[in-house]
Amino acid sequence: MRSSVVQDVQFPKQPALQLIYDTAPIGLAYLSPDCRYLQINQRLTEICGISVEGHLGRTVHDCVPALATAVEGIVRSIMETGEPVTGVEVYGQRPGHNDERCWITYWHPQREPNGSIVGVNVAAEEITDRKRSEREIRAARDAAEKALHHLQETQASLIEAEKLAALGRLVAGVAHEINSPVGTSLTVASVLEQKCADFAAEAARGKLKRSSLSDFIEVVESASSLLVGNLKRAADLVQSFKQVAVDRSYFDRSRFDLGKATEQVLSNLRPALPKNNLALEVDCPPGLAMNSYPGPYGQVLTNLFVNAFPDGKGGTIAIRLRASGTDHVKILFADDGCGMDRDVLRQAFDPFFTTRRDIGRIGLGLHIVHNIVTNRLGGELHLDSAPGRGTSVRITLPRVAPQRGTDS
Repeated sequence: MRSSVVQDVQFPKQPALQLIYDTAPIGLAYLSPDCRYLQINQRLTEICGISVEGHLGRTVHDCVPALATAVEGIVRSIMETGEPVTGVEVYGQRPGHNDERCWITYWHPQREPNGSIVGVNVAAEEITDRKRSEREIRAARDAAEKALHHLQETQASLIEAEKLAALGRLVAGVAHEINSPVGTSLTVASVLEQKCADFAAEAARGKLKRSSLSDFIEVVESASSLLVGNLKRAADLVQSFKQVAVDRSYFDRSRFDLGKATEQVLSNLRPALPKNNLALEVDCPPGLAMNSYPGPYGQVLTNLFVNAFPDGKGGTIAIRLRASGTDHVKILFADDGCGMDRDVLRQAFDPFFTTRRDIGRIGLGLHIVHNIVTNRLGGELHLDSAPGRGTSVRITLPRVAPQRGTDS
């Protein structure tokens, strides 16, 4: 019976094609409309462990019962529609093996010259290793994404912790710096209050002497001088803190020439050069048009100028401006002063860090520079320095500063 079925629907054979069919690295088969094997190569028989001869004339249900329902549905669909079915993944086990294997299958109709469909050609390629690699890649990707997410969370936590730490340092610095002049003023005011009470009591008793009046006036003058000096110091500190907080009234956006803006700032600084034994070299070509904030830019130059040569020995400051492409400018501010060691360089932009607190520096100059350049002006800056080799500040600014929510 089986041989007659095979003879009824013959698979078209040619010697060369048959050789390719038999030696193909993928599984090949030809099924009749009722899902009987009319042709099969050795590669495909490995799925069920039955020989080529053992397949011919038998149904899929006889040879691979676990796949019969799916195969019958595909063959029926092709016989009815004439459309191929491709990319169907089939899972199973090879005889004598417990591990699950996977094949990707392609199903195409076999047509007679008149167009009628007489069977279905099947191609099956084992992709077990590829699927395993895909699973491993997915697992590695999932692990990497999880690690990245964890890293981002950790980074966010560290950034938040650093922000809180910086805020704590800022608050502590503000408290420390303000406490000195305010505390002195409070002490002087208390002494002055007591002196006024003593003077008033002496006057009320009618025993006021010229010497007492002279002493009182001297105390008042001295106390007033101390009060004014310390309150001015406190006011200057508050103004510096306002700069750190980016006082909006100071930052008006406008179009300007960078060279002219630079020269305008330097014209206010040049009078300080001789008495500080400083020389200034400026290389600034015209025509560097900016749409940015000249006020904050001027503050950057001023703070860098004031911060140069902390040892007070004098030297040369060099400022060079250049276009960088069409959208950016590069600014070099360099001095040939004493330079910084690695520890000082690492903390240079920290608020209230200074090596010259002994002469009244409060350590906000470079912190303000960093704030303005990276926030308001939308740029970047890099600090290079070494002991005895001076300091270079390299700034890159966009010609058009980024829009801020507070811009008018």
